[in-house]
Amino acid sequence: MPESSETTVVLPAHLHARPAGQVVVTAAKFTSTIEIVYGAKTASAKGVLALLALGATAGETVTIRATGPDAPAATEAIATTLRTTE
Repeated sequence: MPESSETTVVLPAHLHARPAGQVVVTAAKFTSTIEIVYGAKTASAKGVLALLALGATAGETVTIRATGPDAPAATEAIATTLRTTE
């Protein structure tokens, strides 16, 4: 059974093109399936347009979910990227 991991992040900035691009670059380093959940919407962390479509704004909370062999490392890396991008 694949490993799974989940964490939440309060966004310091809107999830616009630059941070979304950085998330995609980070997500590409992992084999796990990685999703970001905002409200009722879910997007692959490996697709810029899907992330932009979430409409997540500064101060809002998103949940990062990953399933696969490197899920814990993937969720932590994406969380760090989201916490430190502007």
